[in-house]
Amino acid sequence: EAGAAAEVEHGLTRLDVREGERVAAAEGLGGEVLGQALQVAGAVPGKLGEHLGIRFTSVGKDRVVATMPVAGNLQPAGRLHGGANLALAEELASVGSFMNIDPSHQGAVGVDVSATHVRGVSQGHVTGEATIVHRGRTIHVWNIEIRDEQGRVTSVARCTCNVINLGS
Repeated sequence: EAGAAAEVEHGLTRLDVREGERVAAAEGLGGEVLGQALQVAGAVPGKLGEHLGIRFTSVGKDRVVATMPVAGNLQPAGRLHGGANLALAEELASVGSFMNIDPSHQGAVGVDVSATHVRGVSQGHVTGEATIVHRGRTIHVWNIEIRDEQGRVTSVARCTCNVINLGS
């Protein structure tokens, strides 16, 4: 819901996310890690997530949730475009992987995403929820369920992210 705050835990850091802004609520990294994760995912102007209208509602190491409007993301037949579902799934997984790495030395990039669309949606919003399945040293695997406003599954996706070293 617009204006709603989602609390995020990252180590000793507790963050409060409001409308794409990051505000440090405690000691530690402040809003840096979450801010970088949201920037990767498009919570800043000019990124794909902004164009699709993706809004994060919960961000953590094991679970990430965001909503996306159907309007503006339709295919010619008037239903939510499958590519928009895939973009939502990859953004959720990428942000989740980013929360599990050391961003000063590592990056997380989506390398494989696939989905099965099981129900069409023509209006309202969808909500994607990503949960981590495998958290390895160099690879993270996420399952993502996308649901309509009635809570019905509309798409089921899996995304693999590689953890890459950024060098020194």
